[in-house]
Amino acid sequence: MPVLLFVCTANIIRSPVAEGLFKHKLGERGLASKWKVRSAGTWGKVGLPAARETVEILRKRDIYITSHRSRIVSSAILEPVNLILTMHQDHKEALNVEFPNKNGSIFLLSEMVNMTFDIPDPINQEFTDFENTVSEIDALLEKGFDRIIKLGNKLSGITK
Repeated sequence: MPVLLFVCTANIIRSPVAEGLFKHKLGERGLASKWKVRSAGTWGKVGLPAARETVEILRKRDIYITSHRSRIVSSAILEPVNLILTMHQDHKEALNVEFPNKNGSIFLLSEMVNMTFDIPDPINQEFTDFENTVSEIDALLEKGFDRIIKLGNKLSGITK
């Protein structure tokens, strides 16, 4: 079973949004039971809820992340993970350096649509910035869905 980890900085905005959205997309396609999807941060505090703004935005889409609590990337968290998608180049570089055994499984989320760009952190910004971030992540996940599935399956040893 593929295990996908979304990574941002504090694991309270971008990565929990990506986790919630991708789980929803898997469910819509009847694949929810075939994947494990998680999120974590490269830096921050453990145990914080997702940002209020993102909880509210996703709730309007019938996606609920109120039970989310922030986690920090560690060897234990990464051990079962096959595919890691980061929000920022700095996250990708840091993970490649700190966890060289995961090289080859770490990508920018934007790479799933054959581009290379960072998804800015909307922390301390206007509500519309949070909405724009959620929409951008949603569009990347939708457009890159098939590539994510194919790559996750390949990295987990599923050959179909």
